Amino acid sequence: MKTGAVIDYKNPVIGIRNLWKSFGSNNVLQGFDLQLHSGENVAIMGKSGSGKSVLIKCIIGLLPIDDGELIVLGKSIPELNQHALDELRTDVGFQFQGSALYDSMTVRENLEFPLRRHREKLKNIAVDDLVKESLENVGLLHAIDMMPSELSGGMKKRIALARTLIMRPKIILYDEPTSGLDPVTGKEISMLINEIQERFQTAALIITHDLGCAKVASDRMVILHEGKNYAESTYDELSQSNDPPVKAFFT
Repeated sequence: MKTGAVIDYKNPVIGIRNLWKSFGSNNVLQGFDLQLHSGENVAIMGKSGSGKSVLIKCIIGLLPIDDGELIVLGKSIPELNQHALDELRTDVGFQFQGSALYDSMTVRENLEFPLRRHREKLKNIAVDDLVKESLENVGLLHAIDMMPSELSGGMKKRIALARTLIMRPKIILYDEPTSGLDPVTGKEISMLINEIQERFQTAALIITHDLGCAKVASDRMVILHEGKNYAESTYDELSQSNDPPVKAFFT
């Protein structure tokens, strides 16, 4: 297990119990259970189509669940109206797989964008200061006036993370944070996820196919198999498992 973060095991920020989600006859999540604690990074691994991205979309209310319990920061997601859901999302950062930067906006404008709708949350800090601070946190202050087309893949990932950090979230959901990157840049992003966790005491769910990312950035790993939390432990412990569905990820 990696060290550095302060994890509060008495304070889950996400609680999921017996979660079900289907699309027609396709049962994707079939009684999934998970707790994410304050200050903890959990990597979720599963085969393509196993429901990893569906899970995080349910967590932020982009997809309605069919059954089960889904509590985020003390609030039941299925019971929230749209206004309450929008308020909750200001505390839950979402790192999109493709970075999702606006091509027609500079880096500065991309970071200013989420503040336009939720400025009241950080009204006592100047916008320009927030933008610069967020870029400094990912080591890219010099890119503030660049366009997305001028950025490398790794830089886009960092800018997208800066945009997430600008709202000071308590939880960050990473959707394949190292996908499309070379191994060296992927490791840099994984280390940055650690730095963010330690500096801001965020909790995070990391959806990934990248074993290296899971090893570097997670305190705990979950294997999503047949719609359930099939196994969970540290990377080191799971890597020694002889259970075929678990072992398949390490061979």
